[in-house]
Amino acid sequence: MNRKPITAVVLGASGRGKLYGDYSLEHPDELKIIGIAELVELRRTMYGDKYGVPAENRLATWEEMLSRPKFADAVIIATPDHLHYAPCMKALDLGYDILLEKPIAQPLEQCQTLVDYAREKGRIVCLTHVLRYSPYFLKLKEMIDTKRIGELVSIQHFEPVDHIHMSHSYVRGSWHDSVKSTPLILAKSSHDLDILYWLIGKPCRKVAAFGSLSHFRADQAPAGAPARCTDGCPVEASCPFSALKIYYRDRTWLYVFDLPTEESKQGEAILNYLRTTNYGRCVYHCQNDQPDHYVTSMEFEGGVTVNFSVEALTSYSGRRTRIMGTRGDIVGDMESFTLTDFATGEQSVYDSKALDALNYEGVGHGGGDAGMIRDWIEAIRTQDASVMTTPLDASLESHRMAFAAEQSRKEEKIVFL
Repeated sequence: MNRKPITAVVLGASGRGKLYGDYSLEHPDELKIIGIAELVELRRTMYGDKYGVPAENRLATWEEMLSRPKFADAVIIATPDHLHYAPCMKALDLGYDILLEKPIAQPLEQCQTLVDYAREKGRIVCLTHVLRYSPYFLKLKEMIDTKRIGELVSIQHFEPVDHIHMSHSYVRGSWHDSVKSTPLILAKSSHDLDILYWLIGKPCRKVAAFGSLSHFRADQAPAGAPARCTDGCPVEASCPFSALKIYYRDRTWLYVFDLPTEESKQGEAILNYLRTTNYGRCVYHCQNDQPDHYVTSMEFEGGVTVNFSVEALTSYSGRRTRIMGTRGDIVGDMESFTLTDFATGEQSVYDSKALDALNYEGVGHGGGDAGMIRDWIEAIRTQDASVMTTPLDASLESHRMAFAAEQSRKEEKIVFL
């Protein structure tokens, strides 16, 4: 249609920041990255070179970037969790439309303030609750809304984190400290709370949560385990959480390291990271506080109940969901789901690949990332937030649920929303 691409400034050249950069290369008619703010010089240079960011728009901090007058259509905020609120508020002041990585902010009061301010400023703000764009969850939503299982009664939802993912992100990684970053229920599972709220279509009224840190703590450490896996640990060879195995021998989860392009130099660079950063620390000596098992029970308006479990100690990942209605039920795992009709006994199987009619192949979160970006771009072009499935106002409910769950877990009581 010969429309100009939306121009954007990206704050944070991490995994999600790179995803939006890649989208701009795949769809140059829709999105153009013209600025990057990133503390790490190597990342800043690599990002700027890859996406063609002008040299004068490659800055170290978001403060520097947003001290300038507005020079793009939008800001993409992909900074760490604790650095969402301040840059988002400043970007709203400058008149930018915004794509904001989840969570909105911490604590809940800041979330509400930001939502109110975005409404006051009349800006387009999309939170990245991308599961609403996944063809799999879109089909589940259709099955519920069209009463294919009768009236919705209850849902059981399960998110297996995977033991390596847990050790990488929530024991050694950026989210190991729930106070300095974000509680696990929000950092890992705001997607899930949002999708449950969206599927049910009514607000949550009561929350009761339970869980704790059982395994990744000092009193569970093997005898003689040192502070780091590189310090001659006597059980390193058999430890499932060995940093030497995960990062050095298997070469997995390396996106957090800024490695040289020459493969021959990467091994020593990885070892240096393991000797000097949290990623080389023994998982039993990380001063981490995120629960490794977490169960949340919820009751929604109208009486629909939900049990939601987040489990770290699994050998697999991928969400599992069971949905119970008055005339049928659904059992699914994001690869496929089976709907059983109680009256006829007939079973209908829906495969996620076959459901991908929206042509979002090759992107993350079950096909949701590209759909979200496309709608956000169209919302900016039309200045119509209703184009998006994930406007900021709608995303606030999942945060209310998450903070209520944390309050319930810590205070050992039912929390009424």
